[in-house]
Amino acid sequence: MEDIILVENLHKIYKTGDLDVHALRGISLSIRKGAFVSVMGPSGSGKSTFMNIIGCLDRPTSGSYFLEGNKVSSLEKDRLSEVRNRKIGFVFQNFNLLSRASAVENVELPLIYNGTSLRKRTELAKEALAMVGLEGREKHHPSQLSGGQQQRVAIARAIINKPSIILADEPTGNLDSKTSSEIMEIFKGLNEQGKTVLMITHDTEIAAYAERTVLFRDGKLLEDGGVQKKEAVKR
Repeated sequence: MEDIILVENLHKIYKTGDLDVHALRGISLSIRKGAFVSVMGPSGSGKSTFMNIIGCLDRPTSGSYFLEGNKVSSLEKDRLSEVRNRKIGFVFQNFNLLSRASAVENVELPLIYNGTSLRKRTELAKEALAMVGLEGREKHHPSQLSGGQQQRVAIARAIINKPSIILADEPTGNLDSKTSSEIMEIFKGLNEQGKTVLMITHDTEIAAYAERTVLFRDGKLLEDGGVQKKEAVKR
């Protein structure tokens, strides 16, 4: 299986006054197309910085990032934004829904930037909501939905552009254990359909849904559990 993500010797340094803060210190790894990978690590380990770079929200100070074989680490902001809109779907802990917009309007948002017609946007948004089990809730606003339902809306919004990668940042962080399991089953189903899923989590039970777990500490890749897990399955 080909690599969808390849990063080589990534460094990220933030300037804080006269101080250099090294968020990433030489990260190198590859992720194959269709993989499900969880990213773990304590606060300040560099995992969020790494995800921001993978999501084309930021650029590394040095090193290379290839997405589907194309080098995106050196692209200008406008080009990064274009890649982000076409290739990446985001799911956040706090859902990030517009409170005054209905579920279908929230899901449509990424398509507005593509110039998709209103009729087509609505059609695709309703299809995406059906995929996450929210038929009949299209006109509900976030305040009328449970936390789990809001996260389903967020997942529908993330997949409406048919992205290459879904990036999930603590997607179950605000949910109870039963709802968390339901949400993770949706991610698992999307992955089984061929979506590449990259997820930040602090919960080992949630991380276990992934086939591979990588651990960050102090800006470095401390552990990569992919090989061990595959060997364990073979036994």
